[in-house]
Amino acid sequence: MDTITPFQFSLVYNAFSFTLATMAAATAFLWLSRSQVAPAYRTALTISGLVTGIAAYHYLRIFESWNEAYTLRSGIVAATGIGFNDAYRYVDWLLTVPLLLIELVLVMRLSSEETMSKAVRLGSAAALMIILGYPGEIATDIPTRALWGTLSSIPFVYIVWELFSGLGASIEQQPPAARSLVRKARLLTFASWGFYPIVYMAPYVGLTGGTVTTTIQIGYTIADILAKAGLGILIFLIAVRKSEAEGAGSKAYAG
Repeated sequence: MDTITPFQFSLVYNAFSFTLATMAAATAFLWLSRSQVAPAYRTALTISGLVTGIAAYHYLRIFESWNEAYTLRSGIVAATGIGFNDAYRYVDWLLTVPLLLIELVLVMRLSSEETMSKAVRLGSAAALMIILGYPGEIATDIPTRALWGTLSSIPFVYIVWELFSGLGASIEQQPPAARSLVRKARLLTFASWGFYPIVYMAPYVGLTGGTVTTTIQIGYTIADILAKAGLGILIFLIAVRKSEAEGAGSKAYAG
């Protein structure tokens, strides 16, 4: 177990607590807001809320695991001997990362064939990216971490290409009122996902012990908030704008 300071323990502790509350609140908001958009976009909001709901559950488990791994008493942090479980994050990502891409595709309301094709390709690539990244995350040496991180980056590059090339023409078909928001959602997805590999590489720059543990946990937590709750709010705004543009303002669906 890494040795961490009281400040590092509290920083991670509070970050997990804040993220759990954020994900739970986002889930309630997204599901309760389904009536404010046209029926065609309610599935996207349902999936978006499912993403944050799954994340809220796993952050509860992560929070509990952190408290089981370390104790803070009288200003002293002690390791309990119970290992902190990093697997919760990867189980969460395996479920939520493909859904994040699917919700973005669904809110664009493409043809049935195009929606199915892009959802399957992007969802499969996202799952493969997570599966390949996990062996490196739990590796104890840099070469092994680097190997699996490199392999994981292959499907990541494909996803980026799809977001900016494959979806580029489809974005131009969106209503003008929603087009800029769709671009922002795509950019947020790219930016937040691009932050994960940076955090993943924290041990490469010489960080060790409690510093690297704290950096990784805080970094992943920030990326999760942006990628899940942040994107969920944008999905809602896109759905509202498109509902209004299609002559079905949000008030028409109240109740």
